[in-house]
Amino acid sequence: MKILILNGPNLNLLGKREPEVYGEEGFEAYLAGLRSSYPKIQFDYYQSNVEGELIDRLQVADGNYSCVVFNAGGYTHTSVAIADCVAAIDVEVIEVHISNVYARESFRHISLMAKSCRGVIAGFGLDSYRLAIESLF
Repeated sequence: MKILILNGPNLNLLGKREPEVYGEEGFEAYLAGLRSSYPKIQFDYYQSNVEGELIDRLQVADGNYSCVVFNAGGYTHTSVAIADCVAAIDVEVIEVHISNVYARESFRHISLMAKSCRGVIAGFGLDSYRLAIESLF
């Protein structure tokens, strides 16, 4: 099994950015734990603050991965282009969020891409990524 974990804007700041919301662990350290816990899965990871780069990665993932675990960050709520891409590709996408977006500002309650995703997992901290992976079994 081959999984792409794709993170959007500002997620490169995990561990520094609002630790009371996003926790104190950086994503690279968390990813090392995932790889250790699931040695039979090949994890590729990419993070970008650029909308077009995320779209490019989604398009390349189509046909090359079993699944994309995608935290689009703020683009979840604003990017028609990313939503259109998720709808257009055949690879399954699981939308994840570290925080409980429904307990935050009202603009975060809307996901433009959720209707095209296999599912949405939110509010379990970095463990949201592991839960997405577990949903595949």
